[in-house]
Amino acid sequence: MSFLKEVFPEIPQNQQDLLSQYCDLIKEWNPKVNLVSRKDIDGLEQRHLLPSLAITKVASFSAGAKVLDVGTGGGFPGIPLAICFPQTQFMLIDSIGKKIGVVQDVVERLGLENVRTAQVRAESLEESFDYVVGRAVTALPAFLGWIHNKLKVGKKGSLENGVLYLKGGDLTEELAQLKMKPEAIYSLEDYFPGGLCEGKCLVYFKAQDLA
Repeated sequence: MSFLKEVFPEIPQNQQDLLSQYCDLIKEWNPKVNLVSRKDIDGLEQRHLLPSLAITKVASFSAGAKVLDVGTGGGFPGIPLAICFPQTQFMLIDSIGKKIGVVQDVVERLGLENVRTAQVRAESLEESFDYVVGRAVTALPAFLGWIHNKLKVGKKGSLENGVLYLKGGDLTEELAQLKMKPEAIYSLEDYFPGGLCEGKCLVYFKAQDLA
């Protein structure tokens, strides 16, 4: 994945190798369990891995921080982030058992000791986390409704604890339905010119604003 080295030169080679293995495992599983659309599988690195890793351009997580990935699907963005932050603890959840089964298999085959998985809805979790990540799982108001009480106020990374949500398209209507404004909206096109992440952004909410 030469393009990955060009876009993320800061990622060490051993992590680059794990990211490449991860994509190979998704391609192996996808014909059996539909993790990403068939039209996307050939562009898996650009369409799914790149947006997931975009979070690393904006935020870093401290050792011992707890991160929840809601609606992880095939492990995006949780597994790429877990590879990049091996000292951070990740929990990846999805309501679909087949997908969590694949993610657990991938975690074991990659040897990721900092990742837990569970087939559960976010609303049912009784744990709290420093950060919550997600990628176009649902509309923002619904997503925040699921996880607003799962966050601990504090700072366990470069940003204050909170939500980092990857989304595409026009957010105007969704943001208008919220009682609070996001702390920041990062356009991924600012980090990856050339149309790789056209129309995609990362929305950041502070935990204290959601309490």
